[in-house]
Amino acid sequence: MTSHDATLGARTEDLGRALQIAGSRLDDTVFGKVASSVAGVRERLALGVDHTVVALAGGTGSGKSSTFNKISRLTFADVGVKRPTTAKVTACSWSDDAATLLDWLGVERERRITRAGELDSADEAALSGLVLLDLPDHDSVAPGHREVVDKVLPLVDLLVWVVDPQKYADDALHTGYLRDSSGMRASTVVVLNQIDTVPVGQRDNLVNDVKRLLRDDGLDDVPVIAASSKTDIGIDDLRGLLEQTVARRSVSAGRAAGELDAAATLLLGQTPAEVPWHIDTVLEREVDALARAAGLESVAAQVGAAVRNGYGSPEFRNPDPDSIALSRSRWLTGSGESLKPGWQRSLAESVASARDVASAVSAALQGITLDTRGPTTQPLTRRLALGAVLLAVLLGIATVLASMGILPVGDTWTTVLGVLAVVAAVAALVVFLVAMQMRRALAARRAQGVIASGRAALERVLQQTLGVPTQKLLDEHRAVRELAQSARDDGPSVPLRVEENPTTGSQIRVSSTGGARLTDLRSVRA
Repeated sequence: MTSHDATLGARTEDLGRALQIAGSRLDDTVFGKVASSVAGVRERLALGVDHTVVALAGGTGSGKSSTFNKISRLTFADVGVKRPTTAKVTACSWSDDAATLLDWLGVERERRITRAGELDSADEAALSGLVLLDLPDHDSVAPGHREVVDKVLPLVDLLVWVVDPQKYADDALHTGYLRDSSGMRASTVVVLNQIDTVPVGQRDNLVNDVKRLLRDDGLDDVPVIAASSKTDIGIDDLRGLLEQTVARRSVSAGRAAGELDAAATLLLGQTPAEVPWHIDTVLEREVDALARAAGLESVAAQVGAAVRNGYGSPEFRNPDPDSIALSRSRWLTGSGESLKPGWQRSLAESVASARDVASAVSAALQGITLDTRGPTTQPLTRRLALGAVLLAVLLGIATVLASMGILPVGDTWTTVLGVLAVVAAVAALVVFLVAMQMRRALAARRAQGVIASGRAALERVLQQTLGVPTQKLLDEHRAVRELAQSARDDGPSVPLRVEENPTTGSQIRVSSTGGARLTDLRSVRA
């Protein structure tokens, strides 16, 4: 696989993966165009985009096949004697891997020759990768000839029209082909063949007349090379031009690169660069909303009251469906605000419905323990408090009886009994207050525990029902964009241009995506 094949292949596969990930989230028109581009480029890659395809086209008797033989330095193409007619495509390739392309073009096996062997001269290396085609005569009456020409034109890096001094103004050539190929003027050159048959003093006038006709056809910038396949005038100039054409990225590669770039641009238009969404901020806000919808704080308060009071059976009610739907709607709006409509629809379909979110909230909250039991020391403190109260009562009665003289213990013991009764009462009060404080502290902890457990459960619900699907979609959105960016062309795709400087000779400038370079070809001398 050649460098352009490998590069374009990688870009094509990136675009194919992006298309597969995005799928129905893309606009139908965009999806169709990108899919068509991927399929088209794959087909071109199968043909090999690093071949430089040059086609010789012309009418009967123009010397096209003779020019083909001169360029290839072989006597291979048909050169008629009685009626010089080219009826089938002949190909000469300076490449060993052009068979698939030639098969697709319908070039018969016996009409192909390859110039890539060790026996070829060293100067043929400059044409490595060239596929030179000798097309059927455009003015032939055979119905399939135009079809062959039309099939070749989209792959042509350079279309060489070979005309002769007698029929260069043929209306069939100009109205049937040249005027329709104005869009290809940057990759077209005209060879005025058989210039040796024209008097030296008339050659410049003839070349200028050909240029005038080309301007009338909308082909202002197309150069005209005066040549002769009989005397070799201009043949070296034409080969030099082909060498410069081969040195640059082929039109097929350029068109494939441009098509991928256009398709990637369409995809990038469907995937905005920034999606300002952060799950942490959204989670905190929506957990608050779900907590209110489920009455979390109310249940927590009931648990606290039950712990303090020693009775009560708090429970979670079903969350408010409207609040759940509103929370889900806010989530979709926030996370999908920067997405295109197709991605927004996919997001809405991928996250759980409001009903499913509500069911998940109910199930999660039902799993939270609502512990209303009192402190574990409650039985002991109760017994201590009751014992202290009982002791205080007994001591109080004894003090009263002693003070009334009914219990003869004397004044000293009467005072002692009174003090002990007060101490027992204070002890009972202290134990009661301590127990009450312990219950209050426990009630607060239990209430906070219910809130913490409830919020954690609600956060897990949001993560599972909304967060995970949302993050997955946004990751895919980012992946599509990154793949589309990698499928973009790494440089401007400038079509092959052939310009002739306003000089008497054939000084030709060839430029393409590989950069511009000036080639001074030998002047055509009469």
